[in-house]
Amino acid sequence: MYIFGTQNTKFMLIISSREFREKQKFYFDLADKNEQIIVQRGKNRAYALTPITDTDRYFANPEVKKRIRHSISQVAKGMLTTVKKEDIDKLLGL
Repeated sequence: MYIFGTQNTKFMLIISSREFREKQKFYFDLADKNEQIIVQRGKNRAYALTPITDTDRYFANPEVKKRIRHSISQVAKGMLTTVKKEDIDKLLGL
């Protein structure tokens, strides 16, 4: 295990894939606490262990991707509405 960081920076742990396999729960718990974990696999490959957020799951949803593609096609056809900054609250019902 290698630990990089200083008093003023966050630590980054670099671990081997073997160590990760042996202590998965420990490293998942660290990642949940926003620690940076890099799993080194061989000499030339490395992977970042990062929790997936709700936003990540949202964009992986096929229905959301379909709606985004539809919106992009509407923009390409000029089918959009321009909203002034001062009208946004009204538009959103705030």
